Amino acid sequence: MTMSFNVPTEYVQGFIKSGQQFWRAMAGLDANDSPQGDTHTTAEPPEALAAPAALLEAHSAYWPQLASVWTRTLASTMGAETEPVIAPKRGDRRFLAEDWRKNAWYSLLKQNYLLNARLLEDVVDAVVLNEKDKRKLEFFARQFIDSLSPANFAATNPEALKLAFESSGDSLRGGFTNLLGDLQRGTISITDETAYEVGHNVAASQGAVVFENDLFQLIQYAPLTDRVAKRPLVIVPPCINKYYILDLQPENSFVRFACEQGMTVFMVSWRNPDAVMAHTTWDDYVEQGALTAINVALAITRADQVNAVGWCVGGTILSSATAISRARGDDKVASITLLTTMLDFEEPGELGVLIDEAGVAQREGAIGRGGIYSGKELGFTFQTLRANDLIWPYVIENYLKGKSPPAFDLLYWNADSTNLPGPMYTSYLRNMYLENNLCKPGRLTMCGTPVDLGRIDTPTYVLATEEDHIVPWRSAYRSTQLVGGPTQFVLGASGHIAGVVNPASKNKRSFRASGDSSGDPDAWLASAETRPGSWWTHWIEWLKPSAGESVKARTRPGSARHKPIEPAPGRYVKVRTT
Repeated sequence: MTMSFNVPTEYVQGFIKSGQQFWRAMAGLDANDSPQGDTHTTAEPPEALAAPAALLEAHSAYWPQLASVWTRTLASTMGAETEPVIAPKRGDRRFLAEDWRKNAWYSLLKQNYLLNARLLEDVVDAVVLNEKDKRKLEFFARQFIDSLSPANFAATNPEALKLAFESSGDSLRGGFTNLLGDLQRGTISITDETAYEVGHNVAASQGAVVFENDLFQLIQYAPLTDRVAKRPLVIVPPCINKYYILDLQPENSFVRFACEQGMTVFMVSWRNPDAVMAHTTWDDYVEQGALTAINVALAITRADQVNAVGWCVGGTILSSATAISRARGDDKVASITLLTTMLDFEEPGELGVLIDEAGVAQREGAIGRGGIYSGKELGFTFQTLRANDLIWPYVIENYLKGKSPPAFDLLYWNADSTNLPGPMYTSYLRNMYLENNLCKPGRLTMCGTPVDLGRIDTPTYVLATEEDHIVPWRSAYRSTQLVGGPTQFVLGASGHIAGVVNPASKNKRSFRASGDSSGDPDAWLASAETRPGSWWTHWIEWLKPSAGESVKARTRPGSARHKPIEPAPGRYVKVRTT
């Protein structure tokens, strides 16, 4: 018989509430004005239980190991060679300095921390809650554990202390200066932002803005081949970030790669919303955004159809637009490529932990009828999902050691956050993450048209990545069962960004393809072939049958109706969030 005992609900809920307040304080927000509102996801507080066997096992393992840490530390101070009782998990880079291994004091600090962290993880694991509250408890427990690492404090970080002594305190003074600067900016510096300039050494592919409205500019890129495919490639990037993740520098630019393969490329460059866009809706992004971009590209190239690419929420917008277009009787899209995109939000990954009915209702009341959701807050949310990669290393380097972060184009893009219009954002939260309406035929009406993803009868290329914490690959795989046309599912290595930006010229990483297409993601994984290199080359071969005939490349952008407005990358992408 399975036994359990009550864990006081107020302890669990209090921990979650404290975690949310800590998270918002780190983001520079009012800790009492939680974006998620009440932490309870039900009218009555969930009953928290814990299995005594699991708790007993956790404590039974903890105390002997703690005693062993102290006895081995004492032995090491007397010259004995000892092995650590516990080691960091694979990939944990916080304790790489030699002193964490060879200095008895720092080794003791590290092992005590790791043991206590594992004990807390085991206790949280033993608590029985509904899945939503359990994941929320695990998330905030992880934030708490990560924040208390001895590497995060000047007094217990051997590298920081050594540098302080060697520099006669200059490193600490520099760190304090860095901290004051970041407090003024309202964000943690993660790269040298002075090293890059949009349009100069990032987002530098040649082209022109050939259309604009209040929502986006459309960039047409200059051809890099004498002949091009008749059908243009229209890219709909996420509106949560700037488009130029797909056009960082020549050696890792997806835009340049597509142009080199003989494509006429059009890119949607979303406007960074300000007060003027406070009432912009999801429907506007679909109708005035994706559908308008497709129509303009067709008008300029005089092609019969376009091939379209959407990434993340851009893929969700593109899929919605294509389904609406087909419902209206239009056949303007020859193929769709979805890059790390969710259409079925049943398992939304770690972001789902932060979204519940109370929080969405609070957002709807605050900005759902008009307002702006801060890009800095959204950016910090994504950082917390990987705090040991995107927060604490920069706290240590910037503030404890007084160093300036190095230049890195991808992190420059990551720091270039964008706002979102309140009505669009809250609609996205409710209809996708909270109620998962998009994947249900006819449940949603967009732009006056019921949405059925099954109407998308074009060939669809679905790329997911193995380590994606924003779009879990199995969730992305479900898109193959929702659209009505033939699908090609590919699983790339790495995560949400690095798995997509994997230049063919570097021939790094790998991808899986050609698995079982019966609808079971695990069956697909078991049968898929692993292929070395970038998925880019696989994708371009898949795209060619939908590209249309080869025609002479046009050297002049735009047309008589859509004259060039300004050189790429245009004005919209250069507006930074303040």
